[in-house]
Amino acid sequence: MAGLVPVGEQRAPRPGGLVVVDKPAGITSHDVVSRVRRLAHTRRVGHAGTLDPMATGVLVLGVERATRLLTYLVGDRKRYVATIRLGQSTITDDAEGEVTGEGDASGLTGDAVRAALTALTGEIDQVPSAVSAIKVNGRRSYARVRAGEEFQLAARRVTVHTLQLHGETRPAPALLDLDVEVECSSGTYVRAIARDLGVALHTGGHLTALRRTAAGGFTIAEASTLDELATRPDPVTFPLGAAVARVLPRRDADAEEARVLSHGGPLSTVGIAGPYGVFDPAGDVVAIVSERDGRARPEVVLSG
Repeated sequence: MAGLVPVGEQRAPRPGGLVVVDKPAGITSHDVVSRVRRLAHTRRVGHAGTLDPMATGVLVLGVERATRLLTYLVGDRKRYVATIRLGQSTITDDAEGEVTGEGDASGLTGDAVRAALTALTGEIDQVPSAVSAIKVNGRRSYARVRAGEEFQLAARRVTVHTLQLHGETRPAPALLDLDVEVECSSGTYVRAIARDLGVALHTGGHLTALRRTAAGGFTIAEASTLDELATRPDPVTFPLGAAVARVLPRRDADAEEARVLSHGGPLSTVGIAGPYGVFDPAGDVVAIVSERDGRARPEVVLSG
């Protein structure tokens, strides 16, 4: 049968790479991982930051050795387009939860909305949505909410780099929908921004649509749908070497340096700050290194 390895024969590990998926609405990020595992014929697949089931857009996955690259991606900035509805609150702070409060956004002015958006921009202390995957005393926050527990998560310092209003509509006299663009640090909850905007304007608020348009340096223009990936012999968008070169600074090594590094040995420094990828004379990535204590030492060896 296809995909089976004869007894006594070992399959060499594949280098893999990054897959940039345009996640559809209605499924979890883990569902996407499961689908790509089947397409790539490997269990070794992970993602660099989840999207809620309601959300769509850029989800970056690592396959095979590239899963070790994901740690360098999880802290990257994210960019979204979103729709915030003022005049209603929900238990989940988005459209998937039951409505818990009704307000009146009929009297809101553009100046008031823009002032409230400005106040939520920059470094802020944000309380994550209660219905989230954050663990509290060993249990997921959403599980505690569904069990009827009342509690509040601790605030976290996040950065909202931009929060721009691009349009507004009124689906009903007491409701106001805002189309916004958000660029923020990793760990920021856009649905919490919607909630806090509603609190600031005394109307209640929640998220009705969310699309991630960029994660780190990867954009929606580079993303493929799951159906598109299914038509390809290999779902990888960026092979391992191209992925490392895209994510990190690059250093080219000679043959001896590449040999030393492939066995975990250090190299001389070249003055590159932070982690970077080292490539051999053939253009293949050998390792990710960082310079400390006067040597360039491998953090992750990727060759062989």
